[in-house]
Amino acid sequence: MQNKTALGVLSLCLGVLVFSLQDAIIKGISGAYPLTQVVSTRCLVATPILLLAVHLESGVRSIATRNFWPLVLRSLIMLVAYTTYYMAFPALPLADAVALYFTVPLFTLALGATLFGETIGWRRIGAVLVGFLGVIVMLRPGAGLFEPAALLTLFSAATYATSMLMARKLGNEESASVMAFYQNWVYLVGALAMALCFHLAGFENATHPSINFLVRSWTWPTLSDFLLTASCGVIAAIGMMLLTQAYRIAKPSIVTSFEYTGLIWAPLWGFLFFAEVPHVTTVFGAVLIIAGGLIALSSPAAKSEIE
Repeated sequence: MQNKTALGVLSLCLGVLVFSLQDAIIKGISGAYPLTQVVSTRCLVATPILLLAVHLESGVRSIATRNFWPLVLRSLIMLVAYTTYYMAFPALPLADAVALYFTVPLFTLALGATLFGETIGWRRIGAVLVGFLGVIVMLRPGAGLFEPAALLTLFSAATYATSMLMARKLGNEESASVMAFYQNWVYLVGALAMALCFHLAGFENATHPSINFLVRSWTWPTLSDFLLTASCGVIAAIGMMLLTQAYRIAKPSIVTSFEYTGLIWAPLWGFLFFAEVPHVTTVFGAVLIIAGGLIALSSPAAKSEIE
């Protein structure tokens, strides 16, 4: 149990790091291309990588599983989660969008106790609250929180938490690579279906930036933009397997606190890619985020699982 818990935490931290790179890339190209085009390109690139991962981990035949419909349902929930998350990017400051999204651990704890009967305990609840306080201090969300698109990010957090709790249940029978493969092809089919529907219905632009990012017409990318978008496929394949692995082998109520480590990478990419200088509150918030994770891991319930 000790190895599984530690591996789950490590997998989640690495997955969050990998996906933080994708956030920076998508934010950089969101003004020129539709979300459906970005997601479709990402999924096409990720497909052979995930097929290889399935082959190495459990064999390609494991894709034909009796859990087909539960895996499809979980993948559809994930599609909704990531679509609404990225739709908020054009309308909200990145800090506000990410701050709202990092309510995921709160949703995970609440839903874990409600749906799976997990014993949370005041110490773990306190740990998540300390981490969330760090998010608020670090990102200093402002008036953008009153933008209606903020509801997209909150909805994304709730649906993401639901899908990861499902991963915990399905993980008893399915490998991380198979679950990630299902996510990827449902993303691809879903993105193509949405793009086709918008095209046939004549929806090519909208006044609200979030809706416009979703319905905008596809356009031929430059070579550099295509390579950036394609790199998201590699990132997504690795990230999906890492996050799925984390939630399938360790209790969501333990690993979810480490979702906050994503706030450590955001200011770094902001400095390197966008010349953003971290504020003093960024450092203080990061300390609180790390403290929250350590408190969660040192709780009596967590120790009983590790020992």
